[in-house]
Amino acid sequence: MGDMYAVDLALDLRASVPGTVMDDLRRHLGTHPDGQDCEPGDEPDDLVPLLAERGPAMRIGGLLVGEVARTGDGWSLTARQEVHAELLPDLDALLERLAHHCGTQGVIGQIRFYENHVPELLINDSGTLVRMALMPATNGDTPARPHG
Repeated sequence: MGDMYAVDLALDLRASVPGTVMDDLRRHLGTHPDGQDCEPGDEPDDLVPLLAERGPAMRIGGLLVGEVARTGDGWSLTARQEVHAELLPDLDALLERLAHHCGTQGVIGQIRFYENHVPELLINDSGTLVRMALMPATNGDTPARPHG
């Protein structure tokens, strides 16, 4: 359990997202494509649901959630999960598919090793997933603050 990552997602998907992508997303959220909850073992043999955990988080504090809801112009997804390091390639593949159909430009989430304080941002750059590492302030530097 020591190789866990905290994953936070908040993004909108366009109405034109293919049904196969939505079906895959629903399986990762722990529901059948028809919206019914999955029973353990219902998912395809090679699929480990990445966004299906609910309840108190074991390592990162707070709650684990994952929801997708229909909106007037597509879908909204919010998820907060603990993901084991061995599943990161599967998570990256899912995030790349979602970014390709994402209506949200810019930051769509973050990921961090659970023991680290500083995450990597997950950014949608015109349908391409980009990870941007943040760096903590050092030597007494303070981050710039917006004026206002």
